[in-house]
Amino acid sequence: MNADLEREFGDFVEARSYALFRTALALTGHRQQAEDLLQTVLAKAVRHWGRIRTGNPEAYLRTALYRQQTSWWRSLRRSREVSTEQVPETRTSRDDTAIVDLNLALRQALARLAPKHRAVLVLRYFEDRPDGEIAQILGCTESTVRSQAMRALARLRVLCPDLDLLGTKEKTNR
Repeated sequence: MNADLEREFGDFVEARSYALFRTALALTGHRQQAEDLLQTVLAKAVRHWGRIRTGNPEAYLRTALYRQQTSWWRSLRRSREVSTEQVPETRTSRDDTAIVDLNLALRQALARLAPKHRAVLVLRYFEDRPDGEIAQILGCTESTVRSQAMRALARLRVLCPDLDLLGTKEKTNR
């Protein structure tokens, strides 16, 4: 852009920016968002000023404001911040060391289970297989799979009582 066009654009912005800002403020409802909207449109307009200036540049920029705002409304990536009187409470983060301890205790308890019990639990809860498929893999009936799973879980609760506490805490946090 040459110096004359740059100066002409600067003069136009100086003369009409207040009116354009009012339009942007009416579109957004928030001062900071209106400033962002106007700045975005002006930054795009400066590149094409040589073409825009010959027609009705203010009408062109108002249309650009409407279209840019609509584009922002439609964009899923753009998050909108809403001012509130009170900052919402944030959830406290879980203690990662407690989770590590629980995982270690669970591994030790699983190691103490009978091989068939451990196999049923792994196939059902880790691999998410249906009872019929587990029965076929283990060479037993579906009712045996269900009873083995029930017994394995009962034994696991005895060997690792912290699992019941975890379930109780999660139910109270919901």
